[in-house]
Amino acid sequence: MNALSQRTSGLVQRRTEAIRSAAADKEKESGGEEEEVRRGEEEEDDKTDSKETRLTLMEEVLLLGLKDREGYTSFWNDCISSGLRGCMLVELALRGRLQLEACGMRRKSLLSRKVICKSDAPTGDVLLDEALKHIKETQPPETVQSWIELLSGETWNPLKLHYQLRNVRERLAKNLVEKGVLTTEKQNFLLFDMTTHPLTNNTIKQRLVKRVQESVLEKWVNDPHRMDKRILALILLAHSSDVLENAFAPLQDEHYDLGMKRVHTLLELEPEKECTKPSANELMWAVVAAFTK
Repeated sequence: MNALSQRTSGLVQRRTEAIRSAAADKEKESGGEEEEVRRGEEEEDDKTDSKETRLTLMEEVLLLGLKDREGYTSFWNDCISSGLRGCMLVELALRGRLQLEACGMRRKSLLSRKVICKSDAPTGDVLLDEALKHIKETQPPETVQSWIELLSGETWNPLKLHYQLRNVRERLAKNLVEKGVLTTEKQNFLLFDMTTHPLTNNTIKQRLVKRVQESVLEKWVNDPHRMDKRILALILLAHSSDVLENAFAPLQDEHYDLGMKRVHTLLELEPEKECTKPSANELMWAVVAAFTK
């Protein structure tokens, strides 16, 4: 009986260990995607900024476009609206929330591939979560070009007007006010009063401008895939939003010319080719392709 009891005990123990092992494997698999999303967010954290002053791509682009004293963007800039929507898509991709559908055997072009929700975990940013909700709930999925138009309200289909994200610049400016970067004032423009957001924390903007300048001057690596994904996206999207010039305006002529020359080498890249390289962010290159088509 002792031998039989020992064999039975051994079987139970091995079965228990097998169950535990299987459960651990399942938990590991289920947590894999969450871990990937978490890592994606950590990679995008600006290690030089505190949590209070960490900015999203949209906020950085708006900050580059705002006039410091006046507190508003140029009235002649008609690119920044769609540019900010492109920033949202790239920000969500960098945070592991969105991706492009597989290109398939026929190698679909970037602009014909649909945007897929990879994770619907909240980002903590109201605008990003609002855009993510629209993308997740839309069936069939839409392309990057369509989402930029829909989120901007540039659609002829009245049934899709509800996708428009309204007052984006004002909402982003309020985010920057909460982060202590801007303040809020009222200015009179003859026929109407306008809420403006002048700069109060010049250190944060100067740090942002310096980061953009250094990426194409002192820290230039001559290979977009060796650049930090976030700074690469910022340069390309700031150009698409027609605000990149503001970051280079303070430079001396020779540094300005060199910096702009290197920026143009980035702008001349072929998105279809670049997205096939290892570790490339396909959705970012799709947004670039949408603005340069």
